[in-house]
Amino acid sequence: MTRGETDNGAEVTSANSAVWGNHVALPDTPDGFTVRTSYPSNPDGAEVMLEQWEAGSEEPPHSHPGDDMTVVIEGKMSIQFYTRGADGLVPDGDRIFLIQGETGYIRAGRIHDAKYIEPCKLVYVHDKAFGFLAEN
Repeated sequence: MTRGETDNGAEVTSANSAVWGNHVALPDTPDGFTVRTSYPSNPDGAEVMLEQWEAGSEEPPHSHPGDDMTVVIEGKMSIQFYTRGADGLVPDGDRIFLIQGETGYIRAGRIHDAKYIEPCKLVYVHDKAFGFLAEN
């Protein structure tokens, strides 16, 4: 479900829900990216972020120390997986496209990029504490 109603009958969408407020830009992150994070208190818990990406923004090849799950609330994005070859990173398979309502999973340590084709609102869940390792 992507819509709901308030007590007074007004429609609630991602455009006017407080869930998508209070986003901030973080140092050393790509242009066009803002985030609202949680503060996990369970060392075996998951970290959850509500991400917004502008159309045309992208993340370079990288990996994470834990498995991750991305739910596309709005927009369209793509992911390319890579392996490390003798001369650097080599695409591994075809680029994957995710649209509103779809979920993508990536195993820990798997090198990938991400491109945001349309403005995106995402729910990002990372196993344990989030980490980002740039891969060249």
